[in-house]
Amino acid sequence: MNYEDFSLPHDWNVRRFDSLFTVQQGKQVSKKNRRGENHCHFLRTKNVLWGRLDLSVLDEMDFKGVEEKRLALKPGDLLVCEGGAIGRTAIWRGELNRCYYQNHIHRARVRDGTVYQRFALYWLWYAFKVGKVYFGRGNVTTIPNLSQSRLRELPIPLPPLFEQRKIAAVLGLVQRAIEQQERLINLTTELKKSLMHKLFTEGLRGEPQKQTEIGPVPESWEITRLDDFCILQRGFDITKKEQFSGNVPVVSSGGIFSYHNVAKVKGPGVVIGRKGTLGTVHYIDVDYWPHDTTLWVRDFKGHDPLFTAHFLKTLSFERFNSGASNPTLNRNTVHAELVTYPDIEEQENIGRIIRTVEDKAGVHELKRRSLADLFRTLLHQLMTAQIRVHDIDVEGILEQVSGEFRDGLSSKQQPVLEK
Repeated sequence: MNYEDFSLPHDWNVRRFDSLFTVQQGKQVSKKNRRGENHCHFLRTKNVLWGRLDLSVLDEMDFKGVEEKRLALKPGDLLVCEGGAIGRTAIWRGELNRCYYQNHIHRARVRDGTVYQRFALYWLWYAFKVGKVYFGRGNVTTIPNLSQSRLRELPIPLPPLFEQRKIAAVLGLVQRAIEQQERLINLTTELKKSLMHKLFTEGLRGEPQKQTEIGPVPESWEITRLDDFCILQRGFDITKKEQFSGNVPVVSSGGIFSYHNVAKVKGPGVVIGRKGTLGTVHYIDVDYWPHDTTLWVRDFKGHDPLFTAHFLKTLSFERFNSGASNPTLNRNTVHAELVTYPDIEEQENIGRIIRTVEDKAGVHELKRRSLADLFRTLLHQLMTAQIRVHDIDVEGILEQVSGEFRDGLSSKQQPVLEK
């Protein structure tokens, strides 16, 4: 796609990037430039994400007085990546004092009031990541890059300023909704992690703990070898004669990778990565085909499958990695592990509690995906003027998305695979 292919409204202009922004490249990172007494934080390309900055880890380098003046950041500056994810852009909002940037980042500063920074950000997001409008404009070398001269000459379709602001407001609203779901996913993930630690060390009944070879556990919990708790079996290969079709999931070490017309195992089931993604545990609640890259639980020995899946996730299978180029999880070695577990009633209760938290995280993930799809659609349609911003009821769209998920919380997607 090329910007010239767009059928733009009569009140939109097309301008060169350097007619709207002054462009300044940052300082080269080197051992020599790190030496000095005036060490300051600077941004690398890894700190610049689409639409936001990650300032959790910052590097430092020496900046002379003249460099500080030349490379000073001001609120509203665009930061555009030269290499890596070419064109990836965020806006500096004055988050830190005396923070600069490396030479693989372009600082773009607005010349006048013709362009709104957030609109320019979203245009670059569309042009580089979604529409591939500038395909071929980055220097095609072993390390693709967007040189300063190429950035300067990029054309930008430009609506009137009031429409730029409205477009940015609409897209920003959806983007903030996505970020909110991402925060909720992270919080739920941390909650699950803490909850699992508590449940598998203290149980649900507030019992006194006893000291064992594997640490403190509730007094009533059994301690035994893993093969007394459940029996693992190597998965099955699929020959060329067999068809990868039908609706039976084939579960490999990395999860479902295909569908077969025949099931090898009745669900629910638990599989562990034997090769590849070593030790990754998957719970699947339908009939399935465990692939040769996995070990699957052939016999639960009367224990709850969902509890078994979560319990196996607490074991550190990574330590069985032999260090070989293609490490394999040995069933006999795993079977010899000492494990501890409660009675079946407490197992079922623990499984239900963790499943509730996972379901909550799943809802947030589905919302995030739908909002991301909405953002991508709006980004394309608004930046190509297929729709005009005054035709959109974004608040209504967001409410509709939220309502759909509220109505669908009780429905299940088949098959369910949990990692």
